[in-house]
Amino acid sequence: MDVSLLHALTDRVAALAAPSAMRPDAWPLGERVDAWARGRGLVLGEPDTTPLGRARCERLAARAFPTADLDRVDLFARWLTWTFALDDTVDHAPFAGSATAVHGLYDDLLRGVRCGHARPGARPLESTLVELWQATSAGTSRDWRRRFLAHMEENRDGCAEEAVNRRVGRVPSLKAYAALRRRACGPFMYDLIEPVLGVEVPVRLLATPDWRTVTEGTADIVAWTNDLVSHVCEAARDDAHNMPSVLAAAYGIDPGKAGEWVVERIAIRIGDVAAAARTLPGMLDLLRPTDEQRDAAVQVVRVLLDTPRAHVEWLIESGRYGPEAGLSSPAPGRRPAARLDGLASLR
Repeated sequence: MDVSLLHALTDRVAALAAPSAMRPDAWPLGERVDAWARGRGLVLGEPDTTPLGRARCERLAARAFPTADLDRVDLFARWLTWTFALDDTVDHAPFAGSATAVHGLYDDLLRGVRCGHARPGARPLESTLVELWQATSAGTSRDWRRRFLAHMEENRDGCAEEAVNRRVGRVPSLKAYAALRRRACGPFMYDLIEPVLGVEVPVRLLATPDWRTVTEGTADIVAWTNDLVSHVCEAARDDAHNMPSVLAAAYGIDPGKAGEWVVERIAIRIGDVAAAARTLPGMLDLLRPTDEQRDAAVQVVRVLLDTPRAHVEWLIESGRYGPEAGLSSPAPGRRPAARLDGLASLR
């Protein structure tokens, strides 16, 4: 399994070949985010010694929001950094194999959010979450705040379920995996698109089948693409929570073949999202939103559709899953992963 499989996405879906936009201020943004992460204790030591230190979260934020207000993009990049720090925590002992430990960790995190302050001596994950929540939730509606916190609770439950699977050595079924992966892969991050843009999507739209396909489909594409490059690291610690491992177990095939099947599934899911996005204007007509609400929905969908290609390009330039993290070199005959323009816009 290697990052060269990402090239197959552009080969398989020819219409998705255009590069994503990049903010011209991405480098100074990175300096800001790095200084914040180090100052808050999320990143320790030399920058290239940990997956989080090598992640370059600002590059993903700069691609996902190429024209948004810099301070809001900075905030999104900080959320990305925090979310990867949380992910690194729950993927390792003592949390990796203990649902009780995961729930205990989340009890502390959510208590800080709801109380409005971290406990004295709280770990960086808790104190930075409270800081990020206060900076983000100001000006948002009660509906948005409830939705965000509900997604955090879904993340807690997904991580706890993964911990149980690891402890008993269970590989998730193919049928159950997609929903589990969405819960464990930071579903609250997609809610952050709205405060970054300074908009809110109409509540009635959120429950429609087309909107759910766009949001859940985007989450699937991002998660499964990530699975392609994180598989080596996760397999090394006997963690089966990635699509290649799930497919390999379900069909009795080797991981290399499973990786090719993941590419096919991603391509199909991209088609699902594109089809649902095309029908959303008609759904908006039925709901009769205000002009402001319609514009909010259009803006959020645009970011959602651009996110998979931004994520693929970030996977190439980030060091989070690079050789230092155990990612294998391209197999003989594969193209090197030095350059990938990523997924094209589905707009």
